[in-house]
Amino acid sequence: MYSKNLLALTLLSFSAVVLADDVAMPNTTQAAPQEAVPVKLPPRGSTMNSVEAAFGTPSQREPAIGEPPITRWDYPAFVVYFEHDKVIHSVVK
Repeated sequence: MYSKNLLALTLLSFSAVVLADDVAMPNTTQAAPQEAVPVKLPPRGSTMNSVEAAFGTPSQREPAIGEPPITRWDYPAFVVYFEHDKVIHSVVK
């Protein structure tokens, strides 16, 4: 009885492979990876004054929202988030 169950299980596992569908993928080409250009970002803990002195005036300043107040400054290559007047995070665009 044990050998019949094993044989049935073996046959079922092979039938799953036989019944599998093929998946056709369209012909695509992958773009060559771009050279990584390092972007200097303001370090965490920097003040708004030091960020503006080092990186210039931001292209856009979003007003502070929430509590604690979170402010966002947009630069061409990155975004800086402040809590009160200190950098909490910088993100490359």
